[in-house]
Amino acid sequence: MKTISFCFFLLTGAAMAQTKQEVQGAISRGVEFLKGQQNAESGHWVTKEDPALSALVLSAMIQNPAGPGNKEELKRGYDFLLRNVQPDGGIYTKARSNYNTAICLMALVLRASHDDEEVIRRARNFVAHQQNDADTPGKTDNPFDGGIGYGGGQQGGAHADMSNTSFALEALYYSKKMFQDTGKPVEKKEDLNWDAAIQFVSRCQNFKATNDQPWAGVDKENIGAFGYTPVPQAPRGGKKDGGPVPMRYYGSISYAGMLSFIYAGLTPEDPRMKAALEWLGSNYTVDENPGMGAEGLYYYYHTMAKALATAGITQLKTKSGAADWTADLSRKLISLQNSDGSWANKESGRWMESDPVLVTAYTVLALEQVHRAMK
Repeated sequence: MKTISFCFFLLTGAAMAQTKQEVQGAISRGVEFLKGQQNAESGHWVTKEDPALSALVLSAMIQNPAGPGNKEELKRGYDFLLRNVQPDGGIYTKARSNYNTAICLMALVLRASHDDEEVIRRARNFVAHQQNDADTPGKTDNPFDGGIGYGGGQQGGAHADMSNTSFALEALYYSKKMFQDTGKPVEKKEDLNWDAAIQFVSRCQNFKATNDQPWAGVDKENIGAFGYTPVPQAPRGGKKDGGPVPMRYYGSISYAGMLSFIYAGLTPEDPRMKAALEWLGSNYTVDENPGMGAEGLYYYYHTMAKALATAGITQLKTKSGAADWTADLSRKLISLQNSDGSWANKESGRWMESDPVLVTAYTVLALEQVHRAMK
């Protein structure tokens, strides 16, 4: 994939080295905190009901630029994931089968153990077949076609959303590459319908040229941004008037949309990618989740770092010029780290962000992307 680049001024070599050292220090303190939060008996973090939460921690620990280390904690954690492999190939307990399987699948791909290959292939097949009505891309009878939801009937019907689709596409993309590298490529019947996935992601973006939904392009101030689903969601508490429900656009889900396009093979020259980057640049900040404030703030940091690093963007074009996002984000996250090495959202507990283990995993993952992006 081609990378996206802009003209920018580089930090001096000494300043870059110093910043990377500080980032590594924050990562190491975060990993030490996570180690101490593991259930020593079962090997899980936070709860046994959602192995995805343990998988996020494992993904953060195993990608430590200083080396994975923590062999005992890693083994216990991965053993916990493997104990949750179901007969259908999914990795979950009862609920949120796709959410859990996709994130656990990614953690197993990162471990890159030959012993996991059969589990990875079956989990990959499970996630690919969670896709909604993927056989007929181009249909307009259901805007959720081609997307993926939590799984397990969490919303009922053919629900799909941008966050779960992004997690699924990430795991499917990297596991497919893994099997290609081992000379055992994924067969078409085991794979996702990527064209249908692109259609779903496009239907979540406020971009009339490629979105056939009636709301696309109506909000002129948010062209290129993404909503959580292709259907406007009523605010919590219900509609306050009798008018149509507007689409809510926000930063974290827009980065998830951008990531999904990358995993599906769109290049930086694609107009959908250009529109997404223009909105993200116009709304660039490390102080809040644009459109949501403090809600989902650390998920925003996580998706932001992953998307910009994966796209190869060092400087993001903004209203005022070009932002060195790696410097801005690293300074912000280091300033928010607690004395015990953890992070937590102190302003909003929505989406479990009051839990320091989940938030620390998000933040360590974000800082690892920052560390890799600093060149």
